[in-house]
Amino acid sequence: MNAGIDAISFYTSRYYLDLKTLGHARGVDPAKYTKGLGQEKMGVVPPDEDIVTLGASAAKPLMDRTRMEDIELLLFATESGIDQSKAAGLFVHGLLGLSPRCRVVELKEACYAGTAALRLAASLMARTPGKKALVIASDIARYELGSPGEPTQGCGAVAMLVCANPAILALDEEAGFHAEDVMDFWRPNYRDEALVDGKYSTRVYLQTAVNCWTQYGERSGRKPEDFARFCYHLPFTQMARKAHAQILRASGGPTDAETVARGIQEGLGYNRVTGNTYSASLYEGLASLLDGCEADLAGHRLGFFSYGSGSMGEFFSGVVQPGYQQHLLTQHHRKLLESRTELSFQAYEDIFNLKVPTDGWDYVFAQYCTGPYRFGGVGGHKRRYEEVS
Repeated sequence: MNAGIDAISFYTSRYYLDLKTLGHARGVDPAKYTKGLGQEKMGVVPPDEDIVTLGASAAKPLMDRTRMEDIELLLFATESGIDQSKAAGLFVHGLLGLSPRCRVVELKEACYAGTAALRLAASLMARTPGKKALVIASDIARYELGSPGEPTQGCGAVAMLVCANPAILALDEEAGFHAEDVMDFWRPNYRDEALVDGKYSTRVYLQTAVNCWTQYGERSGRKPEDFARFCYHLPFTQMARKAHAQILRASGGPTDAETVARGIQEGLGYNRVTGNTYSASLYEGLASLLDGCEADLAGHRLGFFSYGSGSMGEFFSGVVQPGYQQHLLTQHHRKLLESRTELSFQAYEDIFNLKVPTDGWDYVFAQYCTGPYRFGGVGGHKRRYEEVS
């Protein structure tokens, strides 16, 4: 029995910084960001928002589309963990009011974790028809102020309902994957900001993409022309162009700009204005593709490349289901992006420098503009979450 994505919802912070503003403030030609990286804006989380509120806000629209008691598994993928023991998904479980008869686990392997969660959920749900899994990928990309990684910051979450006989995308069995112990990107426990060797990470990403594609092709017998579109992990949108060109080249196909763009363009729109969302970025790209593609994708196969630094990669695929458009949240996503508030450069830096206290005292955070949930504060070393009235 096939299994896959039955519903998908995307969420990001209500605040953003225009990268032209960042470029001018840092004395950098904005074209380095807008053309070199392919980015326009980056999402910025206020102090009372974190991966839990982002993830719960992404999932909330899906709760109106399913029976709570049907959800027997919640997998929360992130590399922005808030606790060394308790899964962030359990906070979400409480906020959403899910049934206690539900497995809840947090997964981590950099940006690949969302794919690990999806594949695991699909495998389990294929054996339990009538039940569903809630997969959430939620992250906040954060680098030091003034660092090369600063313009690739961002935030967001994607929630997916996964089940047998899905309404949107049925996953194929074949996959190609590649693991390698490298230090291209990492964040030690004692740091809030990630460390990255940018050029090395790009090189590892591209080589991993080719390795995964090659294995996938050997297992499936499929070629690039067998796919209607491709989605890639998006640290920034130009990376998808590089990766797609590499895969086409490895297959002996054309790599001109028009051919590359035709395969990936619609999937880049959301990431371009939210920035990197780490484990959510591949599926943010899928939401962007489904919402923005004018062609009817029903019955067509999509290709996906997921990459997590450190490193782990996987190429897999799925077939878009008939009538999928009826199950999309296109207007909801567009309204969210259109209603965000632009920050001044000073406001961005002020928010960046506000950190969650670690001294154990009680703190209450001022209320900013968030989604339906907010991070209210800390008391007795315990995080408090609230539903926004």
